[in-house]
Amino acid sequence: MRGSSSELLLDASSQSNNHKYEVQEKELRRRKLLELGFGASRRRPPRRTCRQRFNFYATSALTLIATSCGAALLFLVPLYVDPAISTLAADFSPEPVQCTTVRREDIVGIFNCTWSSCREGCTSDVYRCTHIYVTYTPWRNDSGWGNESFVGRHRMANGVIQTTTETPTPGASGDVEAILKVNIKGCGYPPIVDCENFTRELGYEGAKFPCYYSRVNGSIVMANYNRQAQLETILHFLAAPFVVTLATSVALCVMHCDCRCVAPPPHHSRGMRRTRMNDLSDHSISNRVDRRGHPVHCECGEVTRPL
Repeated sequence: MRGSSSELLLDASSQSNNHKYEVQEKELRRRKLLELGFGASRRRPPRRTCRQRFNFYATSALTLIATSCGAALLFLVPLYVDPAISTLAADFSPEPVQCTTVRREDIVGIFNCTWSSCREGCTSDVYRCTHIYVTYTPWRNDSGWGNESFVGRHRMANGVIQTTTETPTPGASGDVEAILKVNIKGCGYPPIVDCENFTRELGYEGAKFPCYYSRVNGSIVMANYNRQAQLETILHFLAAPFVVTLATSVALCVMHCDCRCVAPPPHHSRGMRRTRMNDLSDHSISNRVDRRGHPVHCECGEVTRPL
């Protein structure tokens, strides 16, 4: 009886110990889950120093400015800068002359509309176009007309525009026939270019108005020309965004790139040294001399500083 009772007591104590151990394991597991899950979300992130905050906000601002200016250049160059450069290259007369409209032609057909006096939009195909021809008398003291410079002339032959190269010859009254364009490209976008008003005011026969002719190509005239405005367009739409993009890019490189010249560490194994010491051929000796006499090269490493 005593042996059986002692065994029962031992079994009861072992069961109670096992139960306590299981309870402790469950409690420990629950605490770990809380620490890994819910507790991790409640932890506060480490506070940044003033220098790290400044680097973060400065990098964000500089990146935004550089990206915006770079994207702006993609649109400003073809829309404004290229026409301004072409206008300056045409070398228009600084003093206006009187132009008289002699005829106007409204042409239909994509092959006939290789050029237009005025059209809204410079990228789409043109199926309807207007050709305005004028006559003007160039300045006699203009240096561009003193030599035998050749210019392009536009003529109509069987309904097709032909461009011939010849010296502009004044007519009976000393006038030269040319084509009238709203600008050097003959196209633009509203509200700067309004083709309806342009053709209504200057497109009827007998209209007289001041115009500027090109001293490089005398067959092109424009009603409005301002050299200073073209220079300001190039300065504002090309030079300013380019300088800002370049400056911000350099600032970003200085903030996040560290270029230092560091000699490469020697990484030779012992086995390689023994092999080289045992190799006493002329070829190995010459290689050793060349390698010893060759200067050490520095490599520039790029390091990104943490924000």
